[in-house]
Amino acid sequence: MRFLHTSDWHIGRLFQNISLLEDQQYVLSQIKDYALAHNVDAIIVAGDIFDRSVPPAHAVDVLDRFLVDLQQHDIPVIMISGNHDSAKRLRFGARQMRLANLHILADLDHATEPVIVKAKGASKDSEHCIAFYGLPYHDPVEVREAFANDIDDDGIGEKSIRTYDDAHTFMAEKILSEHKKHRPQMTSVLISHCFIDGASESDSERPLAIGGADRVSWQPLTSFDYVALGHLHGPQFKGAEQIRYSGSPLKYSFSEYKQNKSVTLVEFAANDASTANPSITLLPLKARHNLRVIEGELSELIENGKQDPNFDDYLLVRLTDKQSLLEPLARLRKVYPNVLQLERKQFTQDYQAGNKADGNGENTGQKKDELQIFSEFFSQVTESELSASQQQVLQDAINQAKALTEGKE
Repeated sequence: MRFLHTSDWHIGRLFQNISLLEDQQYVLSQIKDYALAHNVDAIIVAGDIFDRSVPPAHAVDVLDRFLVDLQQHDIPVIMISGNHDSAKRLRFGARQMRLANLHILADLDHATEPVIVKAKGASKDSEHCIAFYGLPYHDPVEVREAFANDIDDDGIGEKSIRTYDDAHTFMAEKILSEHKKHRPQMTSVLISHCFIDGASESDSERPLAIGGADRVSWQPLTSFDYVALGHLHGPQFKGAEQIRYSGSPLKYSFSEYKQNKSVTLVEFAANDASTANPSITLLPLKARHNLRVIEGELSELIENGKQDPNFDDYLLVRLTDKQSLLEPLARLRKVYPNVLQLERKQFTQDYQAGNKADGNGENTGQKKDELQIFSEFFSQVTESELSASQQQVLQDAINQAKALTEGKE
């Protein structure tokens, strides 16, 4: 039995004020193709379906088209709400949607009630089934309110659930206890949207809490046969190989430019929970516009851009030129139309160094004179250098201007 694990679609997201809807449709179609090619029994989406709690209409349309396509192939989709989603809005009509093989698990009160998916071709009573438990994004207050009676019955005391780790551990243990009590021979899969302590984050993830209070432990999750995690955008596992983030299907910040995006294919050869060892394969996803960082001198990058087959990628450009440049962004966009961010680290460092004063208040850097500044400007505009005679004419003009200015003073 096999399923796809994906998360953090963030449908409707803007990147540097550019809509990513077409990029998201492009990558979602690949996820659908993988589902068909590998004949999966289910698709799991571990939260952050949308980028906003009230998604724009076009974002809702993108998700709707994806789900309608899957419904035609009778592939169950199981999703939970993430911290970017509104759990109440996302689960609207969830009971009716179950009839169409769409299972939206966004209610903590029903976290111990699994979606049971059987392997294709297996009978209803077959052991070839997986129990999927959805644990939507939650905070300690929500857990205390939802399970106040259970907490008191356990003798723990409501105030003991103070942190995200307390809340997540309580929910994981409660789900696992129910599973062992009612379905001990069935493979267990937990779907959770959380921040596992020690996992690698990136700039595009919204913090769940201030100062690291959002971190949760991986140790309470080890008894599940597989844990499908969402929230962190880089594919990785923590604590055990089956406790895994699929990562986002697209790069949502330049801090992710080195990541290889994928969807995770999970396969169980047997359904005995005591011996289940899932096979895990990362299936690569290709972006419509890759997110890249390129570095070099302006003239070199412009020349390379003329022959770059991926010239329309989303780019952060780091220029290494030390001299002043005339409209570098506009010039770069003639060959790289999707330059979204420009950095000139070396220029900034040189400028700061050139304006440092010594103990006597004198500038210790090498400040460029008027002739140097105009010569560089002339070179950038005309793509040629000033001749010796032109430099002399320019220097005479500068000297005359200075003399007039000094005379007025």
